[in-house]
Amino acid sequence: MTQSFIHLRLHTDASLVDGLVQLKPLISKTVKEGMAAVAITDLNNFFNLVKFQKTAHGAGVKPIYGCDIELDYTAADGSNYIGGATLLAQSLDGYRQITVWLSKAYTENQKLGKPVVKWNWLAQDITDGVIFLTGGTRGVHGKALKDGNPVAAEGFLQDVKQKFSDRAYIELNRTGREGENEYIAQACQLATQLDLPVVATNAVRFLEADDFDVHEIRCAIHSGHVLDDPKRPKPYTSEQHFKSAAEMVELFSDIPSAIQNTVEIAKRCNTYIPLGTNFLPDFQPPEGMTLDEFFRKRSQDGLEERFQKLFGSSLTQEQRDIYQARLDEEIGIIIQMGFPGYFLIVMDFIQWAKNNGVPVGPGRGSGAGSLVAYVLGITDLDPIKYDLLFERFLNP
Repeated sequence: MTQSFIHLRLHTDASLVDGLVQLKPLISKTVKEGMAAVAITDLNNFFNLVKFQKTAHGAGVKPIYGCDIELDYTAADGSNYIGGATLLAQSLDGYRQITVWLSKAYTENQKLGKPVVKWNWLAQDITDGVIFLTGGTRGVHGKALKDGNPVAAEGFLQDVKQKFSDRAYIELNRTGREGENEYIAQACQLATQLDLPVVATNAVRFLEADDFDVHEIRCAIHSGHVLDDPKRPKPYTSEQHFKSAAEMVELFSDIPSAIQNTVEIAKRCNTYIPLGTNFLPDFQPPEGMTLDEFFRKRSQDGLEERFQKLFGSSLTQEQRDIYQARLDEEIGIIIQMGFPGYFLIVMDFIQWAKNNGVPVGPGRGSGAGSLVAYVLGITDLDPIKYDLLFERFLNP
């Protein structure tokens, strides 16, 4: 990789609030600018990941997977900051770890409708395979510096360095936004003091500078303002387009290491997402039993429960024999086709739904013809009573 600069922070149209970049034009632009790699770091999501991988590989471009997050951090003095950060996946394990944090943010820690990652999660988990960019002026340390709290900023960077080691970088931006020059001076001083590397990004939101007006319209719609409203938030500038390597080198000519580190980071990120393979859940039977044995036992127990509900004490031997023969036949076919785990998994979530007040239908389609589905509680239709055929559902 002989390039002089690689874009490491970029929002696509999967960042619904502030991203305009579409994947095919992005990859075309990357190729045109002679860059061998590019990252997409959409806000709190990996929605474009599969398309990105396919499009980039098809054009001979190395895709770098990452996302921008909101990070909740409490300093030693008790001051709390919610600031931005960027997580880049060095490896498949790193990608998986990032998805864990995102999932927890969505399910456990939304603030004002926005998912927020807690620093404690990162501090407690394994972070191998994840590169951490501190977020520039929007980051925790950037906000602390703006608040006149350099101790909190330094403490945050020390924590980041301790956790991420040589995978931590202080992010620098020069996009014409308020406070950037003051921040860069302080950030570079902290970088020297703490022996942390710096890296330049352009926080790309659109490909060409001419796209800025369209981007502003989109942001105004989201914030509920008209364009000429003097109170409208204006956190972006026309400089946040996909600049060429030459433009970025000139922009950071006084801090060449910030440019060089973009290439080094790109070299370190080597993630490939395996596609085309089905990853099905794996039902774990009780200890001491095989999956087939547990499936057979659970089906038999379910049949006895259904007998009580259907016939009570009036069950005849003839009726028992009819149901038992049908059950044994279905169990044999299901085991032969390798589907016991599938039935048990469906049984599990159907039972959970019923126990937690989630409405579940009695059954539909060919699955209603299965006595096994009936005795496992997946359906509530007796296929023998209604002369339904199991072979319409599974036929070896």
